[in-house]
Amino acid sequence: MAELSNGDDRAFRRETERVVNEIAQELRTIDDGAAWFSGLSLARRQEVLRDVAGYAMQAHITAADGRAGVARSGLKPTANPSVMVCMDPPRTGFVNLPADEHLKAFRVLVSVFTVADTRRRKTYCQGTCGHAWHNLPTATEQL
Repeated sequence: MAELSNGDDRAFRRETERVVNEIAQELRTIDDGAAWFSGLSLARRQEVLRDVAGYAMQAHITAADGRAGVARSGLKPTANPSVMVCMDPPRTGFVNLPADEHLKAFRVLVSVFTVADTRRRKTYCQGTCGHAWHNLPTATEQL
């Protein structure tokens, strides 16, 4: 198996960032994101989980964000990823969950990130934001 170059890794990270932020800004559905995630190799799914957990932590998720994100994700509050993200402080380590829990973890993490990032876009970044990922063009703007 050929190794991926650093350029491939950077491109994949940008793709991950784009997909997650499109979901957070309702430019893509969580189901579309889940389908994208499900098509990845195990190693890539682990990278995505690590990255999305990092995005969520950077958005300063709270236990309340965790509960709101779990409700938004469609998962049971008793699912392992749901419990982890609702702890105070939220747990990380989603990569260490069994592979059959990765899709659940993705849905929960993206949903929690959506809640926290939306809050931050409406408060801290409103009108003064320089974060490119907070200002993604809509499909009609891309034309």
